[in-house]
Parts: sequence; structure tokens; C-alpha cells
Amino acid sequence: MDILYLMILCSVSLAAVFLVVFIIYARKGQFEDDESPAVRILFDSGEIKDKKDAQDEKKEKEEIKSKFEDKSE
Repeated sequence: MDILYLMILCSVSLAAVFLVVFIIYARKGQFEDDESPAVRILFDSGEIKDKKDAQDEKKEKEEIKSKFEDKSE
């Protein structure tokens, strides 16, 4: 029965330590970033992909123009 009391005391102490650490870092602003870098990189890849698609379309148009100009000469 004594071991049960010891285990309860240890688990409550550990929970209190975690709570104190959480409160300290919450006050320092650790959790203020609403949009984490992991989410931001997902949005960035879509924008980069769109830019690459736009660049590819421009290149294709230029190639078609140059082929058309070569044939007309």
C-alpha cells in the first residue's frame, strides 16, 4: 500500500512540474505562433508551383512563336 502512495505522489509531482513548465513557456510566447512553419511551407510550395507553371507556359508560348516565325521565313 505504501508503494501506491509513493506512485501517486510521484505522478502528481510530475504533473505539477509539467504544468509549471507549460505556464512559464506560455508566458514567454512560445505558443503565440498561430501558423507554424510546417503549415507555411505547404502554402509556399503551392505558390512556387504556380510560378513554375506560369514560367512553363511562357516558355511554351515563346517556343511556339519562334517555331511559327521560323516556318513563315
